Amino acid sequence: MAWKVSGHTCQLILLASIAALLRSLESVSIIVSNLNSPSIMKTRILIFAIFSVVLVACQPEIDEFQASKGNADFTKYVAIGNSLTSGYADAALYHSAQANSYPAIMAAQFAKVGGGNFIQPVVNSEYGVLSGKRVLDFAADCKGVVGLSPVPATGSPEGLAHVGYAVNNFGVPGAKSYHLLAQNYGNPAGLVTTPMTANPYFVRFASSPSISVMEDVMAAQGTFFSLWVGNNDILGYATAGGENTQGDSITPVNFFSVIYNGLVSTLTSTGAKGVLANIPDITEIPFFTTVTYNGLVLTAEQAVQLNGAYAQVEAYLASIGVPYQYNFNFQAGANAFVIEDRNFPIAALPKALKVRQIQPGELILLTVPQDSMKCYGMGSFSTAALMPFGIPQNYVLDAQEVAIINNATAAYNVVIKAAAESKGLALADMNSHLRNLKSGLIYDGLTFTTTFVTGGVFSLDGVHLNQQGAAVVANFFIDAINKTYSASVPKAEVTQYPGILFP
Repeated sequence: MAWKVSGHTCQLILLASIAALLRSLESVSIIVSNLNSPSIMKTRILIFAIFSVVLVACQPEIDEFQASKGNADFTKYVAIGNSLTSGYADAALYHSAQANSYPAIMAAQFAKVGGGNFIQPVVNSEYGVLSGKRVLDFAADCKGVVGLSPVPATGSPEGLAHVGYAVNNFGVPGAKSYHLLAQNYGNPAGLVTTPMTANPYFVRFASSPSISVMEDVMAAQGTFFSLWVGNNDILGYATAGGENTQGDSITPVNFFSVIYNGLVSTLTSTGAKGVLANIPDITEIPFFTTVTYNGLVLTAEQAVQLNGAYAQVEAYLASIGVPYQYNFNFQAGANAFVIEDRNFPIAALPKALKVRQIQPGELILLTVPQDSMKCYGMGSFSTAALMPFGIPQNYVLDAQEVAIINNATAAYNVVIKAAAESKGLALADMNSHLRNLKSGLIYDGLTFTTTFVTGGVFSLDGVHLNQQGAAVVANFFIDAINKTYSASVPKAEVTQYPGILFP
């Protein structure tokens, strides 16, 4: 008969055994010359016997993980979303990243609890469809300094050939929430209109030119779904530097609410269960955080020269009767970059003179021309033009624009949470998860963060997930599903998926 003892009891027995050993050894007055006496030998045998029994009894009991679907039905899983859902990464939709999209990873885990096949509109090219991906490689900057940098991969993009089969992954890069309801969104004729009325990525797998994404989704008859939309309703505005050009405006909250609740009602109308995901704070992703506001690093000599240059500009303004003090004070070390100021107090001045220093909390986009900053004075002063050279507004999110983005994100998330609660659906809180990722999450001894390139989560475009990041996100979804549906879907092994490849 096996003797099973709890961990706490084992600890008490071990302590008692040690105490007994000490008392026994003390009571027989151990003396070197008497170590082999019969009484000492009997005591030693007794103590070793106790230790042997206790150590055997204290072997840890490991409860085997019992995978279970709970009260969810994963027979046919469908995923609805945008580029994040499609597997888009490194500025392209390419084969291996698509194969390891977060829905594909989730489906692989669902298969362990009865889930069925998960079919994606396969991209065969490892270079990408429509556009080519970026890779990490050595490149020289304008100063001739060679370092690692995201560069265009070598290859030719795959064309728009229609896949010709039904799919489970309805992730459409570039799609906003309301695009999922648009008729003719997969019509090739809409690719040449102005503005475009179709999406080339949906053209690849739409069941007919006139159909909407949601009509195809419902025709798939999924028993379980994931819905992660709304990101693009904000992202276009943010990645355009808040310039609000055509197609880049933020979807009004009231309109988003109507669209989103309609999507959820349609998806649940057949009795299907699912998981919703809310919107992360996109201002915390590498696209907006990699170029720091105070990344203008100067020597003492450079600081003196820059202060002198702006003093000359102030003298010029005074000479033409428009006195203005920039109040810049550049010093050795880190300094705030100079940016164009859309709210400059003197409207009559030329645009080049309407500049200020960027403030903490304001953001510079990853797409800012690095060579222009390193060699031509962007973000400080153009010595060639003898003029201020502020970073253009389309590469910056100022405080007002950041507030607009954050307010929209918060409002969207209220809508998404209410929809999940009203329909009894799982909710993956991606907003909180991204915030936690900033400080780091550990998988198999490796720390994953939101840091560009080295953080292990984001791809080389600074917006989309890499393949390890897709596994991290898949686990966030699975956690929410397990909690809501009393399931025990096994989580993905994050470190088994590739991250960014170094040359």
